[in-house]
Amino acid sequence: MYVAVSTDCLPDVPMPDVVERFVDLEFTTVELALREDGSVLSPSRIDAEFDKAIHLASKSHRLEVCSYDVHIAATGESYFEQFEAICRLGKATKVVTMTVPSGELGTPFNEEVERLQRLVDCAQQEGVRVAMKSQIGRLSEDPDTVKVLCDNVEGLGLTLDPSHYFCGPHSAKGLDKIMEYVFHVHLRDSRKDELQVRVGQGEIDYGRIVSQLTRVGYSHALSIQIAPTPAYEQAGELRKLRLLLETLI
Repeated sequence: MYVAVSTDCLPDVPMPDVVERFVDLEFTTVELALREDGSVLSPSRIDAEFDKAIHLASKSHRLEVCSYDVHIAATGESYFEQFEAICRLGKATKVVTMTVPSGELGTPFNEEVERLQRLVDCAQQEGVRVAMKSQIGRLSEDPDTVKVLCDNVEGLGLTLDPSHYFCGPHSAKGLDKIMEYVFHVHLRDSRKDELQVRVGQGEIDYGRIVSQLTRVGYSHALSIQIAPTPAYEQAGELRKLRLLLETLI
């Protein structure tokens, strides 16, 4: 295992400047969030400006890129077309893991299975893989549903965000049953009533999470995903969690 950091931690800093900020904080690995922010790495622009997207993503290679966190605003066939372009970008930049949101609560189960299977099939054609993210308010908020979805969609994995289970409506359920499906991990500190708090003031048991992942042979990134807030200095929080995680792996 190794520690990474998401560009969502500094969302207002453009590429490639954000990479320099992370280098200054002594990170060696980065996760790129692909969002509709108007940049070349916006999902809607990647296909039309593919070479530029490769170049910009490759600017991160002062840091190793461990994954793409994919946020596509489009719907219908446009959604899948943009995802296909992102998978081609993954192949071109040698980034294997694509994190996507699962369906919102209320999405029919069979419909979600079909959508996720289509994403997985598309990804596999380019030699990359799909992980749905643990998230309150979506089907993945329930570990039991995650297990059933992964069992029904061959090749599907999970981007484990333990905060969304710790603070969510299914906090009483254990996570051991879904650890075998973990392709990627997002981390911050949390309390039962607050999804994000200052590092060290929450109740996330990082040591237990690392132990659970070790038991299933997980050897990939622990990606820090702390949203900036005016309440505290972001660089200090990123540094604290990096140092804490590095003592555990």
